[in-house]
Amino acid sequence: MKVARFYAPGDIRLEDAPEPEPGPGELKLRIRNCSTCGTDVKIFRFGHHHIVPPRVMGHEIAGEVVAAGEGVTGWEAGDRVQVIAAIPDGECSECRRGRMTVCNAQESMGYHYDGGFAEYMIVPAKVLKVNGVNRIPDGVSFAEASLAEPLACVLNGQELARVGEGDDVVVFGSGPVGCLHVRLARARGAARVFLVEVNAERLAQAAAIVKPDAAIDGGAADVVEEVLGLTEGRGADVAITAAASGAAQEQAQRLVAPGGRVSLFGGLPKDDPIISVDANRVHYKELSLVGANGSSPAHNARALEMIGSGQVPVEDLITHRLPLDSLHEALDLVSRGAAIKVTIEP
Repeated sequence: MKVARFYAPGDIRLEDAPEPEPGPGELKLRIRNCSTCGTDVKIFRFGHHHIVPPRVMGHEIAGEVVAAGEGVTGWEAGDRVQVIAAIPDGECSECRRGRMTVCNAQESMGYHYDGGFAEYMIVPAKVLKVNGVNRIPDGVSFAEASLAEPLACVLNGQELARVGEGDDVVVFGSGPVGCLHVRLARARGAARVFLVEVNAERLAQAAAIVKPDAAIDGGAADVVEEVLGLTEGRGADVAITAAASGAAQEQAQRLVAPGGRVSLFGGLPKDDPIISVDANRVHYKELSLVGANGSSPAHNARALEMIGSGQVPVEDLITHRLPLDSLHEALDLVSRGAAIKVTIEP
């Protein structure tokens, strides 16, 4: 079979490998779609401290069951499935408190275990142990199902930021995650959703698809003034920074209304993670600043249901479908911001 293995920053190799066979408690999948994300680009450029090379990358996974290992019940050949990326142990103190997204022993597909940039893949027993394999609903394609993982992360972020009925929501970043935030906010009852992006071309592409109530060019306009103008001076109820930008995180604090919530959704570069916070603004306006770290198995299951029900459409976010041997092209498209979502079809 063909696989894409990470060896070192700048070195991902397309190779032949023997087909794996499932051990006890495992599933063997034929990968139909594994979508790419900005994290894949970061791994390609800089590596990752959780990856010991060589490692097959890819964590937005959808495929069909080929075989089940000893002791596995409930799954059979031909079942269409989506697989979680972040794997909690289900046993640590945080997991026991229902906080699986911050599991003390979390592992990940494509990092600790070979991922989905391959023709076949093994789902580890610990994924099945935490209900991390989901049936794809009828009518949902493998490509759409592969977007359940990023949508699950978005769902976790919006739950923590309490996005709800009647809210005005500002989303910073018009990549695939930003687009999913726009659509999920609407599904959760937001009154208006504004999309902010510093790349005018990327903003126009995303806005044509997700149709925010306002598209704000952060490279040409004063974002805070624009949002205040759109909200009659009140500010937004929620601001979500779906971009690795400290400047956006600081702007977000200045444009929310009293009682507003700021989601620091996008992580910052590890060598520049510090931003300024006006503690008096937070204090007197009763603002909330919340983090968001990935998703739980339950978020993945709910995200797939939302895709299946049509609450959050995702098919039109997939702008490029490429074979496995075009993975380098896919990563280049993502790094240049020339696509919304790029999916690999091994």
